[in-house]
Formats: sequence, C-alpha cells, structure tokens
Amino acid sequence: MNWSEVCSRYPSRFVLVEALKAMSSNHMRTIEEMTVVEEYDNPLQAWEGYKRHHKENPEREFYVFHTTKQEIEVIEGYFTGVYRA
Repeated sequence: MNWSEVCSRYPSRFVLVEALKAMSSNHMRTIEEMTVVEEYDNPLQAWEGYKRHHKENPEREFYVFHTTKQEIEVIEGYFTGVYRA
C-alpha cells in the first residue's frame, strides 16, 4: 500500500511500516510500497516496537511515522562512528 492508503486506514496513529519497494536519490529515501507491521497510541511504544523488530530482522527496512503527516520524508544518513559489540 502507499502512504495515503496507510493514513486512511490508520488515522491519527503511530505506525511501524516496512518498506517493500523503495528507492534512493540525492540522499532521500522514497518509499513507494509499504506494509503496516503494527500501530501504536504513543511514540515510545512505537520506538520500542521498531527496536524489537529491527533487532529480530536487521535486513528489513522499518520506519515509524505518524499518520497525520501528509507526506513522509526519509533522509539517508551514513554512520561514521565505531560499532561496539
């Protein structure tokens, strides 16, 4: 589904989505097709859900958005630090 469909089905909610079809251009990630993994009442629950799903499936592309946003914007960043185990 696309973002407008997500907003229609989940009004005024925080949603954890998985990008099914996305592309990058000029450091911006455009999500063309997505699926809603979970919905939440508050942002803390949403970020906890994001961390849990990302830890279980790090190869999948998850995002948290609020459906009152008419458009979603994902800016790509590159990690330049050090990972610690």
